[in-house]
Amino acid sequence: MIVSMTNGTLNYLAKLDQQHKEANLLFMQAQDKTVAYYEGDEPSIFEEGRDYEIVDSAGDVQNTGYVVMNNIPVSSEGRPLFEDRFKKRVGTVEGMDGFQAIRILRPLKGNTYVVFTQWRNEQSFEDWKNSQAFEKAHQNSGPDHKQKPSFIDGKPYITKYHMTQLDES
Repeated sequence: MIVSMTNGTLNYLAKLDQQHKEANLLFMQAQDKTVAYYEGDEPSIFEEGRDYEIVDSAGDVQNTGYVVMNNIPVSSEGRPLFEDRFKKRVGTVEGMDGFQAIRILRPLKGNTYVVFTQWRNEQSFEDWKNSQAFEKAHQNSGPDHKQKPSFIDGKPYITKYHMTQLDES
């Protein structure tokens, strides 16, 4: 299964959606950014998309909600360790109120993995972020902690979006 994402104006992405109804694209927006999201077995329809393989997943990505993407550059030699860490995760995020989906995405080009989580709303994410389960899951890892794992190969960054639906007119 692959995930592909691309950025563009809402008008441009709406045209893509009309041309490729079979792709079942989902859309998310931040202040000045719109992203189209595709998940499936078919090749990406995006000419300039970012393509990923799904390493691990839970839940179904929905057309409503709040998305947080933790973008983590991982060294080539650190990939197995990084992926293994997520495959062995306790799964506490799935039990949180408001959780909808998680995808651990391995880049097909480049070195930046994406930990994609989707929540019912922003408050659900904040509740997770302030929970003991979050602290346990992120001990000694991630951008907000003092010691970063050896497989990190650059500065991680977070992007946040609200799912949006296109007008059918």
